[in-house]
Amino acid sequence: MAYRLLTIDVGSGTQDVLVYEEGRTLENSIQLILPSQTVVLARRIARATAERRPLFLWGRVMGGGPCVGAIADHLRAGLPVYATPAAAKTIRDDPAEVLAMGVEIVEEPPRRDAVSLELKDVDLDALAQALALFEETLPDQYAVAVQDHGECFGESQRRFRFRHWERFIRAGGRLEALAYGPGEVPPYLTRMAAVQELLPGALVMDTGAAAIHGALLDPVADAERTAGLIVLNLGNEHVLGALVQGDRIYGIFEHHTHLVDLGKLIELVREFREGRLSNDAVYADGGHGAVIASDYPGHFHFVAVTGPRRALARPMEPYFAVPLGNMMLSGAFGLLAAALERRGLPLPNGS
Repeated sequence: MAYRLLTIDVGSGTQDVLVYEEGRTLENSIQLILPSQTVVLARRIARATAERRPLFLWGRVMGGGPCVGAIADHLRAGLPVYATPAAAKTIRDDPAEVLAMGVEIVEEPPRRDAVSLELKDVDLDALAQALALFEETLPDQYAVAVQDHGECFGESQRRFRFRHWERFIRAGGRLEALAYGPGEVPPYLTRMAAVQELLPGALVMDTGAAAIHGALLDPVADAERTAGLIVLNLGNEHVLGALVQGDRIYGIFEHHTHLVDLGKLIELVREFREGRLSNDAVYADGGHGAVIASDYPGHFHFVAVTGPRRALARPMEPYFAVPLGNMMLSGAFGLLAAALERRGLPLPNGS
């Protein structure tokens, strides 16, 4: 039976979906750019706010961003919000912080008139319904990318997340180490664990890691791996840079997109290339941090850019990576590559 895989790169604005089927060309595969679940949930919460109805949130920890903003708006409107302990972690890891916002943590909906909303990063039922209209079915194998800050108490979430990248670089920075199968997710990466609970057997990755892996599928970017290159993923919420040579990542920096203009991006890339970008400097500027291996050989000049906000880098005249012909599916293709590598299967289209 042909191998089939559903890959979903979950961002703050979109979820980028690829249905891969062995033997079908990627050009003829199902490819979808849809609103992410946090955007969908935010719209449903806003509708409940307009209707002046209480909220009951249940399910699992998922991406925050838009939906947490909508929850805050609901509370500011003087309307009640109830959440199960697991769902409350989407708002904050620490229950005391959730309670301080005005959310009541409960096991069951206390009011019959409450709008009940399930929190989850992937809605398989919705995807299955959409595909069924076109006589298509979903695979039962999954690979999903989410950005997981990690479960964090009593310290900066930005610092906590970036220590994960620091451990990765100190452990050798191997690309294959960025994907987690069942039983491999570090215990503090609760959002990835929630995806695997929802989709048993799923391969999971960080969105930044998936984008790096995907960008390297572009033949021009791939040709620079021997000399070394910088890969930039300019996402809707985060800017992530990686120093890549061969199958090793020598350094990573991560910042927030809304804090980075062209001048700052040029400066970040210059200092990163030269091995001088400081963890403390990026953090003090509102980003997550930077880490560069002590044996970084230095001065990777080629810059490959991907991500929905890539136009920011256009004046720098970088190379815009188009892996397998579709930039918006960089993360989904990165997930596909990681899954196929684990199964010992070749990448499609001769890539």
